[in-house]
Amino acid sequence: MSSNFLPFKTFLRRRTCLSSLGLSLLASMVFRPFSAVAAPTQLPAAQSLLDEIAKASKTKDPLIVMVSLAGCSYCKMARESYLGPMHKQGFPIVQVDMKSDLPVKGLTGQMQTHDQLVKQWRVSIAPTLIFLGPQGQELVDRMEGGYVPDFYGAYLEERIANARKHLARLSLKMRA
Repeated sequence: MSSNFLPFKTFLRRRTCLSSLGLSLLASMVFRPFSAVAAPTQLPAAQSLLDEIAKASKTKDPLIVMVSLAGCSYCKMARESYLGPMHKQGFPIVQVDMKSDLPVKGLTGQMQTHDQLVKQWRVSIAPTLIFLGPQGQELVDRMEGGYVPDFYGAYLEERIANARKHLARLSLKMRA
């Protein structure tokens, strides 16, 4: 009787294997479009901080500089959930990368690498957000590290609002 079951067991194994293969192929076809949609969000690399600050001041906004590190999951979260969408809406944001040899014209007008700028600013935590005003002064306290995602947006909005108030006060002083 066991010899009668042998072909049936072989059939079941083949059917299970083919079903698994079919499901795998189906899943790869169904979920492939999602991976194409979820391309990583990029922010423009800082090239000339004084020029970027000048552009930001035209809209009466601070320039937000995101100091990032390749492979940093907190940086990715901040970029994709908050900073990327803000940048797409026109908010002035640039990225400076730790350990990068990309050139940037710093606040003194001299060329340096992103990594040299990061060291000059004494940034050791990624991500760090720096809010710059005219002449490159920091308008408010930096946002350092990865905050709890539920509160990151609120902290970011608060810093931006305070930076705009600081910019308005500076503008009044310049007029007087």
